[in-house]
Amino acid sequence: MISVNQLTVAFGQRELFKEVSFFVGQKDCIGLVGRNGAGKYTMLKVFAGIQPATAGGISTPKGTRIGYLPQEMEHALDRTVMEEAASAKEELRELEAEVEKIAAELGERTDFETESYLNRIQELNDINDRLSLLGGANEASEIERILKGLGFTDEDLHKTLDQFSGGWQMRVELAKLLLQRPDMMLLDEPTNHLDIDSIEWLEQWLSNYTGAILLISHDRQFLDTVTNRTIEISAGRIYDFKHPYSKYVKLREEEREKQIQAYKNQQKYIADTQELINKFRAKKNKAAFAQTLIRKLEKLERIEVDGFDNAAMHLKFPPSPRSGKVVVSAEGVEKYYDEKHVFSGVDLIIPRLAKVALVGKNGAGKTTLTRILLGLTPTSGGKFNLGHNVEVGYYAQNQAEELDGEKTVFETIDEEAVGDMRKNVRNLLGSFLFSGEDTEKKVKVLSGGEKARLALCKLLLFPHNLLILDEPTNHLDLRSKEVLKQALINYDGTLILVSHDRDFLSGLAEHIYEVRTTGLKQYIGDIRDFLLEKRAASIAEFEADRQQGAKATPKPAAPKAEASDQKLSYEERKGRKRQRRKLQNKVSKCEREIADLETRLAEMDAEIAGMDYEDQKKAQDKLHAYGEVQRELEGQMAAWEEASNALEALGDDE
Repeated sequence: MISVNQLTVAFGQRELFKEVSFFVGQKDCIGLVGRNGAGKYTMLKVFAGIQPATAGGISTPKGTRIGYLPQEMEHALDRTVMEEAASAKEELRELEAEVEKIAAELGERTDFETESYLNRIQELNDINDRLSLLGGANEASEIERILKGLGFTDEDLHKTLDQFSGGWQMRVELAKLLLQRPDMMLLDEPTNHLDIDSIEWLEQWLSNYTGAILLISHDRQFLDTVTNRTIEISAGRIYDFKHPYSKYVKLREEEREKQIQAYKNQQKYIADTQELINKFRAKKNKAAFAQTLIRKLEKLERIEVDGFDNAAMHLKFPPSPRSGKVVVSAEGVEKYYDEKHVFSGVDLIIPRLAKVALVGKNGAGKTTLTRILLGLTPTSGGKFNLGHNVEVGYYAQNQAEELDGEKTVFETIDEEAVGDMRKNVRNLLGSFLFSGEDTEKKVKVLSGGEKARLALCKLLLFPHNLLILDEPTNHLDLRSKEVLKQALINYDGTLILVSHDRDFLSGLAEHIYEVRTTGLKQYIGDIRDFLLEKRAASIAEFEADRQQGAKATPKPAAPKAEASDQKLSYEERKGRKRQRRKLQNKVSKCEREIADLETRLAEMDAEIAGMDYEDQKKAQDKLHAYGEVQRELEGQMAAWEEASNALEALGDDE
């Protein structure tokens, strides 16, 4: 157990937290929440040993391994993806060397009953347990499985990191952390650079993780799926709930309402008592009674209402000018970058007032397509058109970073505001939580969340009837995301939205288009219907591949005799026979596991075939369970193949 003891962190006169204490259990998965600037990131850095405490501190048991995934880091750009990921296994090499060292030492000792010998045996067992956890016997396949889960293809694994964007480089760092399997993981916005498929894979991986996790995320669904505990940092204090985020929000509000009611009742009691004191204290025959009431008030434990940081931006888009019936149209649009094919055959018609989401894997071309529609990127073929009287407002994925860092917050808005809007610049900034001295801050000193709010503020300077928003929720806290979502629901224009945030898209986007290399595929319904249909298609595809492969039950090839075996010594032949028996046992075990898993999949196939998709929660649970069995079967097939190949390479000593 890791304990936080009376932790205080202050920067000058400002205290982020004061005398904060809590415990982290071995299997706790904690979502750290609070508005931007509350101290979430500082808390992670204190756990990681990067940020010193002003007072108090964190106590960890000896040998506790803590892994940290920050937002920014340096990467070894000359290594391939596979090489860089494999570098996370340095501990594995060290443990394997230590096993050899201890085994050699024990082989020479004869003091079998001594405490020293038994301690060395226990140490060897502990190391072997750790090796098993790190997947030493199946290292290469584990590295490949995690990288592919995070979205890398077979071709990507052998490319150097300098061929990838910063977001993909961060995926490699995340893969390294998952491969290290520390006792505690510190994750800072792990889903920021992931697409929906990779987020769902990561959710499943973390849900099965056996260590502790402390994470910051602004993805409500990710928090609800992964975490079992929520710690809110607000006004220098923490509020600890043994529930995921959505349950915490409900309980926190109920708790605060009870506190407010109890506070009001107590204040009424105090006022009534004080009135009696004032009434009787001057009367001789009632003075003693008045003194009794005074002592009761002095001893009364006063109820305090928890400080609640309810600051939230206020966002309402100005009325949209009327556009034509067709806002965007595209026919046969394609895009190539030199030899690289991004997509082709894109046909699209978006009517007025539609709210559309573009989804797909990272690199599929979602941002490229929006830039083509804006005329910022040329097509390689096909044609597109914006409709009559269309006024476009655009929020780019890196919009916040393109702000002029040398300008102040006020100057950024004031210089672009026109007409009556110039008279209301300070009011507008105030609605985005920039008031007083904040408006005179230079943009370069703002946090990521503050820059994102400022960039959104610029969208309100002019009336638009088409908004194209590319990942607008990056860096926004959960409360700001809710405000933005509601404003977009109420927006009276047409919306094209690129986002991987499932909770944000749910109830907002009415049409889902998946961007593929072969064009667009439209899904009927919202994002949850899209995800259910995708999972069903994935299951059908896997089942077809499995049945194709199941036509021939895997059997190990007959081992080939090696002429050189005749020259092996007796001890060498004996060692090889032992190794062969182990491999044969492993192959047999894998075959039994494969048969059992295929039986389970067949049973689940029948359940899924008759599944009622009306109950989305139940359907999603079943599909998740099916996916887990799929992955387990893939792992057993990989283990069988590896053991069979090793057995074949070993040859026969007979």
